[in-house]
Amino acid sequence: MKIETKGKSRFAGKTTGVLSFVDMKKPGNKVIYWAMFVLMVTVALVCVLPPLYILISSFKTTRELMQIPIQIFPEEWSIDKFVKIWNNLDFGTYYLNTFKIIIGSILFSILSNGLAGYVISCLKPRGSALYATLILWTMLLPSTLSFVASFQNMVDMPITHWNLTNTYWPMWFSSGANAFQILLYKNFFDSIPRALVEAATLDGAGKAKIFTKIILPLSVPIISVDAIFTMTGCWGDFMFPYLILTDNKKKTVMLAIYNMSIGQKYSIDEQLVGIVFSIVPPIILFFFLQKYIMGGLTLGGVKE
Repeated sequence: MKIETKGKSRFAGKTTGVLSFVDMKKPGNKVIYWAMFVLMVTVALVCVLPPLYILISSFKTTRELMQIPIQIFPEEWSIDKFVKIWNNLDFGTYYLNTFKIIIGSILFSILSNGLAGYVISCLKPRGSALYATLILWTMLLPSTLSFVASFQNMVDMPITHWNLTNTYWPMWFSSGANAFQILLYKNFFDSIPRALVEAATLDGAGKAKIFTKIILPLSVPIISVDAIFTMTGCWGDFMFPYLILTDNKKKTVMLAIYNMSIGQKYSIDEQLVGIVFSIVPPIILFFFLQKYIMGGLTLGGVKE
């Protein structure tokens, strides 16, 4: 009797995802499991192979890229071309400009989107439910719908009539008015116990102090997710910086890649090197922060 109990306990805790060890003994479940496994591997390869191919091809010469049949690996692995493109285009300046936009956008997103979520979730003024619904509806509209109006406002700001072209303010302002981030903050703030806010109110803390001293310190997870999403969005943004930034000294990495494709100054293999410079930082970011990125969409959805 003891031997049978030990035998059962050996496999009782074994699971294969949502399927237990006992479920995997059924032929139908095995077929479903391996079919899903093959599908996930296929999807992973579709996502991984293109950047990997670009990275390998960036070491090739133009002749090797045009060669038929296709030559997968280059004849020589040399980084001289990478150093040459980095120095000629001054990619360090483009990186610095992009990081300036990212840092400012993160600050604006935390303050503006975070405050909007705080007002809707915690302060709940009259009509806050309607405001939340309207913000949700804006996510259903194409992002290009307000593009022309936003650009006109940046060229000639209402009331002040400031011209914000060739500055980073338009990108920062646009990050501070993100419907998705507002709802993300709102859902997270809904999970914070109301007793903390009520206790601070009884102690005489104002609404601003509650937000800075209580809400924000408890919101490190959602702030991290907001920073990651804002960072990835700013890094890949092209159209708005393309219209706003006309000074080459202020342009971003994506604009540098676009400039490489214009004219005949840079060959195809050199353009691939520029593309590698643009995709490496997001890959490194995802490698170290993938746990937060994957959990970002569900963060705050479960109340404790």
